[in-house]
Amino acid sequence: MSVQNITEKATFLTFTLNREIFAIQVANVREVLDLAEITVVPRTPKFMRGVINLRGRVVPVVDMRIKFDLPAVQDTVDTCIIVVEVNFDDEKMVIGALADSVEEVFELGEEEIEPPPSIGSSLDSEFIRGMGKLGEKFIVILDIDKVFSVDELAMATDPGEVDPAVLSDIKTVEPVEEAVV
Repeated sequence: MSVQNITEKATFLTFTLNREIFAIQVANVREVLDLAEITVVPRTPKFMRGVINLRGRVVPVVDMRIKFDLPAVQDTVDTCIIVVEVNFDDEKMVIGALADSVEEVFELGEEEIEPPPSIGSSLDSEFIRGMGKLGEKFIVILDIDKVFSVDELAMATDPGEVDPAVLSDIKTVEPVEEAVV
């Protein structure tokens, strides 16, 4: 969805990575979880931290810092997992996005969102819907459906055969907050 497709005020959830503010539409957010134990799955991309057990369902968790080539840091009490729905081959897929912290939910109108910066043809910025402003800070508004390539999503849907015995050892995660839509 491009900036031109935002015709009314849209509601966004903001989160931080490396002290920068990012946002995704609340419509794509299922819930926000405290950081839980993540089970590592061998032979997956570096940005895929592993999987969690979300009420009996295997959910892949992606470290957004690594995905965006930002420096890795230790997890803190503010580190959380934003559970999002991503469109993949005309189906919805659930992914956990690891963020430094969740900030707030707010609305922006079409006139408050600028198109993504033109950085050159060698840089892939297709996943950026636009740039918003919150006070004096810029917010990078993501198109969560375009953050991951088709190959990356395919790998996340089948990150190798996860042994059901391993699943039973994963702690079930309960949501901290429900996204307000």
